Amino acid sequence: MPELELDTDKLDDAALAILCLSLHDGNRVWKGLDWAVTDRLHAKGLIADPVGKAKSLMLTEDGLARAEAVLAAVFAKRRDGSQGTDP
Repeated sequence: MPELELDTDKLDDAALAILCLSLHDGNRVWKGLDWAVTDRLHAKGLIADPVGKAKSLMLTEDGLARAEAVLAAVFAKRRDGSQGTDP
């Protein structure tokens, strides 16, 4: 993957949005991704089966390619000041 300068403000916003999916007890969220999200990613063939005791997930080849495409398209800083595009 080519070296990208990432827009960490966008990444922080995306992380907060994802954390909000597991909102409970007022303003508490789970540390990991919501299970519905990991189930959908698995159904799409982007991660290996998330069920188990491991605290990590394994990306499939398609999942890694998609993750890199989204990272570059949505979160990379543009030198010309333009916005990212849909991957």
